[in-house]
Amino acid sequence: MRLAIIGPESTGKTTLARHLAARCGATWVAEYARGYVEQLGREYTYDDVLSIARHQLDELRYPYAGDVIFDTEMIITKVWLMHKYGSCPAWIDEAIKAYPMDRYLLLYPDIAWKEDPVRENGDIREELFRRYEAEIRRTRVPYSIVRARERALLLEEQPERIGDLLDRLHFDM
Repeated sequence: MRLAIIGPESTGKTTLARHLAARCGATWVAEYARGYVEQLGREYTYDDVLSIARHQLDELRYPYAGDVIFDTEMIITKVWLMHKYGSCPAWIDEAIKAYPMDRYLLLYPDIAWKEDPVRENGDIREELFRRYEAEIRRTRVPYSIVRARERALLLEEQPERIGDLLDRLHFDM
C-alpha cells in the first residue's frame, strides 16, 4: 500500500507518518522540502520548489518493497506552487497521475499552530486544506479526513498493517 499523509503546515504530518511507519513496519519517506529549505540560507525560489518536486518524483518512482508512507508528496508541492507563484508545470500533474497513491490521509488544521523558521501562512491553513482536498478528489484516490480526535487514535493504535488500522478506525479502503 502507498499511503500519503498530507495537509497544511503544523498539522502533525511528520509525527503521524513516522509513527505509523514504525508501528506497521512500513517504509517511511520523510518530507524532503523542509530539509531542503532549512539548508538554503536564503529565501527559496520557484526553481527551488521545482528541485523539491523533482526529488519527490524520484521518491515516487522508487520500487519500495511492502507498504510505504509518504510524509507529504506532489499534491502539496503543486498547491504550494499555485499559491505562492500562480503557476505549476504540467509535468507535476502528470507525475501525480503516473505514480498514484492507494490512499490519502488528509490532516485537518484543528491543532495549534507551532511557529518555526520554515513554516509560513499559519493564517490560511483552512484555505490550503480545501485546495489539497480538491486536488485529492481530482485523483479519484480514496482519502480520509483526519481530525484531532482521529490523529490521537492513530497515534495510540499499534496495528500490524496499515490496512488493518484503517479498517479498525472505520476508514474505508
